[in-house]
Amino acid sequence: MQKRKAVWPWAVVGVVAVGGIGWWLFRDDVAQLRQATVAPPVDTPATPAVQAPATPEPAAEPKYPLDVAADPALPALADSDASSWQALSGLFPADALAVLLREQLIQRVVVHVDNLTQPSLPAAAMAVRPLPGALQVEQGGAGGEQLAAANATRYAPYVDAFTRADAGAVAAAYKRFYPLLQQAYRDIGPPDGHFNDRLVVVIDHLLQTPEPARPLAVEPDGKGRYRFVDPALQSLSIGQKALLRMDASQQQAVKQQLRALRAAITRG
Repeated sequence: MQKRKAVWPWAVVGVVAVGGIGWWLFRDDVAQLRQATVAPPVDTPATPAVQAPATPEPAAEPKYPLDVAADPALPALADSDASSWQALSGLFPADALAVLLREQLIQRVVVHVDNLTQPSLPAAAMAVRPLPGALQVEQGGAGGEQLAAANATRYAPYVDAFTRADAGAVAAAYKRFYPLLQQAYRDIGPPDGHFNDRLVVVIDHLLQTPEPARPLAVEPDGKGRYRFVDPALQSLSIGQKALLRMDASQQQAVKQQLRALRAAITRG
């Protein structure tokens, strides 16, 4: 947990960006992320001089297929910043969207979502800016430090925007832009993978976030950040830790909305 720049990736779990030289810079970061997930090569026997033609394996069928109608008005991935931002603006208030990075939004959303199950997320791959203000801690009863209840106020505008959004409308926008999300996912992930399947896995992972009694004890990690004193909590993913920084009612409300979104994107 960062001491001053804790990030809550609230918007990236359910929705839907791109263009210019920024993509070339970002592409390098994405390439590094992809290389980190590829197994190192192993020694193989020499290839025979003559080989029978390889039979291509059939593409894996999606576990959670989407009924996506072709939209001729959908822009190319490289030109989708404006339209994807407009779609988001119709779903969430402007002040809540202020934390989103607008360039290469679709690519960033895909990378960000894909990494929410990891222990950390490289800053270059984030789809959001750090929230305004600083993570608040206070003295606990045993003399140590704990997350302050005041953090709930800091997260409230973003949690409210996410949890009050119409899950059906969010899912409809997601399905409209899904061809671009799928293209971005295959650019940085498995060439036969399905982003919707991955999104469901990530949502299920977030729903498994424990709900311990508050307040939660923290301690400095010696690098200007805070970590949970409980090793079980500290070992959780970056997405699960984001939920733990909220208060109990906010975490439950976000989980409820995640369940609604999951239902909306797994009906076919």
